[in-house]
Amino acid sequence: MLTLAAFLFTLALLIIVHEYGHYLAARWCGVKVLCFSIGFGKPLWTRRIGRDQTEFVLAAFPLGGFVRMLDEREAPVAQHELSRAFNCQPVAKRMAIVVAGPLFNLLLAVLLYWILFMSGMSGMKPMLGDTPAGTAAERASLKSGELIRRVDGVAVATWQDVRWALLKEMLRANSAEVETISGSNEIHLHRLDLTGLVGDDIEGDILDKLGLTVFRPPMPARVGEVVAGSVAEKAGLQAGDEIVAVDGVTVAQWEDFVGMVQQHPGKRITLQLRRGGVQQELALTPEAASEGGRKIGRIGAAYRLEQAEIDKLVVDVRYPPMQALLHATGKTWESSIFSLRMLGSMITGAVSWKGVSGPVTIASYAGQSAHVGWKAFVAFLAVVSISLGVLNLLPVPVLDGGHLMYYVVEVLKGSPVSDRAMEIGQKIGFMLLGLLMACALYNDLNRIITG
Repeated sequence: MLTLAAFLFTLALLIIVHEYGHYLAARWCGVKVLCFSIGFGKPLWTRRIGRDQTEFVLAAFPLGGFVRMLDEREAPVAQHELSRAFNCQPVAKRMAIVVAGPLFNLLLAVLLYWILFMSGMSGMKPMLGDTPAGTAAERASLKSGELIRRVDGVAVATWQDVRWALLKEMLRANSAEVETISGSNEIHLHRLDLTGLVGDDIEGDILDKLGLTVFRPPMPARVGEVVAGSVAEKAGLQAGDEIVAVDGVTVAQWEDFVGMVQQHPGKRITLQLRRGGVQQELALTPEAASEGGRKIGRIGAAYRLEQAEIDKLVVDVRYPPMQALLHATGKTWESSIFSLRMLGSMITGAVSWKGVSGPVTIASYAGQSAHVGWKAFVAFLAVVSISLGVLNLLPVPVLDGGHLMYYVVEVLKGSPVSDRAMEIGQKIGFMLLGLLMACALYNDLNRIITG
């Protein structure tokens, strides 16, 4: 239910903001608005508002919306209202009305990022863990415990910042300069090779592909919490118990304990543990669960980091209002340019089309981010709003960018594009959008099937 609610809220907000941009610009330019519709198809709710009796509609099919204006090309217009018809406006006004929708989506992203940057965004500090052999990180001599401070001169505060910086570098260069600081406050410069990345890697975790692992502090095999009703609770395991061995095999770290439990789905194991300084034995049978296409064992016990340990690994990034606004604007601009570069790379074949997502994936991400918390959901809304704004500015007929393209041609040739040319453009535009939607739906279904 939360996923459905988050998805519907996402659609409603982005569509309303987009169409309100067109509506407001039309009103400012003196154009009469006949209808403001959220969704297509059968109207579920209608109301006429204002001096012009503009019809506001909530329709059955929510994947889109439209603003219908007075226009001679759609219906005859009375002589006294010709000055308020869209097609009778100067080309500059028509361009302003068309571009206002995508612009409002980008302004919404700026607003959302501004709220996030002022309220503070928590993230994991980019402290390196062990670098796997044969990876780009190892070849760049990156060491465990080093903290990444800059990527190609751009300051980074979290792993998310690092990933974003490397994604941008991946599209324009074969390597990136990574500045780190060691535990002894020594600053090091490393040249990280990006040539091992391919288009499909963008869909996954490029940090893992490069060998940039998250630092994990030593975690003793001490139970932090026990899930109510779990195998662990039923067997008598308690928070604070120190696991000494499993079936006689000594356990030193929590990771070792988790690995042994996962290797015994549905099989009885004996734990040797220490409780209050007293050695005890406890038998239990991990329940079988599926993860990543394999069967593993689970008992419902978890490790709990102490607050002091958390503070060493987590950073809270926040800015005062004006600085937050500058960061929000920069983030929106960078994300927009990145989206265009990604699209260009998809067209040239440098990046896979697997990254194109449809309504199913968007709904899934909406639900996941809403479950994490309001900040994650707001960040998700900003990303989708940028994507919608950039998509609509593309010079594809039937999109806002396509109409903008017609008006640019009109300015250059001194007369409107012919009806025949626009008709052909509409067909091409619908075909391209159909192919894009088919690709997005295929990717959605593929993600569901392959997990």
